[in-house]
Amino acid sequence: VEGVYKGSTELVFVPGKLRGGEFTFDIGTAGSVSLVIQSLLPILPFLDRKTTIVIRGGTDVPMSPPIDYLRYVLMPFLRMMSYEMEIRVIRRGHYPRGGGEVVVHVEPTNELKAIDVVERGEIEFIGGRSHCVRLPKHVAERQAYSAKEYLESKGIRVPIEIELEYYEHDKDPHIGPGSGIVVYAKGEKSTLGGDALGAKGKPAETVGREAAEKLYNEILSNAAVDRHCGDMLVPLMAIAHGISRITVSELTLHTLTALEVVKLILGVKAEVGVYGHKAYLIKLYGVDVKR
Repeated sequence: VEGVYKGSTELVFVPGKLRGGEFTFDIGTAGSVSLVIQSLLPILPFLDRKTTIVIRGGTDVPMSPPIDYLRYVLMPFLRMMSYEMEIRVIRRGHYPRGGGEVVVHVEPTNELKAIDVVERGEIEFIGGRSHCVRLPKHVAERQAYSAKEYLESKGIRVPIEIELEYYEHDKDPHIGPGSGIVVYAKGEKSTLGGDALGAKGKPAETVGREAAEKLYNEILSNAAVDRHCGDMLVPLMAIAHGISRITVSELTLHTLTALEVVKLILGVKAEVGVYGHKAYLIKLYGVDVKR
């Protein structure tokens, strides 16, 4: 790597051979574990062996996807693209103290399949996980109840099952305190998500309602992919085999930036247009990367 310094206008990166194995990445702060995983996603299918990665840091922190969002919302799309990966949460970490630990197991597949998810289909089920650490269990309960109550008040008539995660004080391994909730809607062909984090002085009811409101707005868009998952899929679509198509609820700056970056680096062709009344269609011609 050359040109890695403040004020540099040019970066030169010459990659070596990809090697799998066992790795440990300790962020050292409450930095996002999810963003580290996100940065690894384009190379994991092309490693030369089964790989285990331990990542320590923040699992549920502001300005990044909670680890449960990756597990429940992103992972179903990755499986469609032939990803063979498992994300296991050993311990949660919240801002500012961190201390979380996640283990990622990957089985290389040597290619990524194109994804075609334009229609979401009918919503069949709403699930989720509400957690709290170093806090009374009623925090997780109130978050879950509030989310379910909000969705039912909006006329959602499918089964809603939100799992609770809490710990007895003498058995709580976390540094904490912290809480959060991820809710997801399982459609016939895709999955949408919504999430929220607890904070000092923020009622648990507000946390649950916030996540549910995000999810409900995604459902209203009729898109197959929510606004946050869209930008995560773009780099993978760019290196996949074939033409990928997804509909997103919003063209966020993250998504637009991801599209420009893959066009610059890989020279891929991308098409973006309006789809229906509230969604956008992204079409990417993958370059078919192989090991």
